[in-house]
Amino acid sequence: MRIIRGFLKARRFSPPKNFPSRPTTDFAKEGLFNVLENSVSLYKLEILDLCAGTGNISYEFASREAGNITSVEQNFYCVRFMQQMIKEHKLEQVMHVFKSDVRDFVRKSEKSYDLIFFDPPYEVEFYHDLISTIFERNILKENGLLVVEHGKKTSFANYPSFEKEKVYGNVHFSFLKHPSYENE
Repeated sequence: MRIIRGFLKARRFSPPKNFPSRPTTDFAKEGLFNVLENSVSLYKLEILDLCAGTGNISYEFASREAGNITSVEQNFYCVRFMQQMIKEHKLEQVMHVFKSDVRDFVRKSEKSYDLIFFDPPYEVEFYHDLISTIFERNILKENGLLVVEHGKKTSFANYPSFEKEKVYGNVHFSFLKHPSYENE
């Protein structure tokens, strides 16, 4: 894996063998960030990365100096890897990692975010419940954007807040806006 753009551009990193995570491919990540940079300003945002895994997406935001990044992951080995990467690349001021089940984190969060990226294992069944909780608890700010990475068997096209879906190989990204956009 590599960082595509920003002050960490071209840096490569590899998690240990048998790492318990499926990182977003560089091809899909590049497509995602092209869409994001043409849709929203990535300047001084509060960003939440749920099911952060290796931290791949979080590092890309940090490298682009997008703001403050909160990365949530329940696996101890993933959290430890991200903490090492944060220290190694001196990202302590902008990136913070929490070891937690994402459902618990969202239910208990008192903070709202401008951009939420959610990339669970494709086979999980709690996509819809978590998205509902994010919207019900106002975890996504009023002008915020929720990006969900998923496989081809999952669809969010029927959500009222659905904006678009982009596909990069086997990786699908659905973009959902805060429900307040419905009234505009």
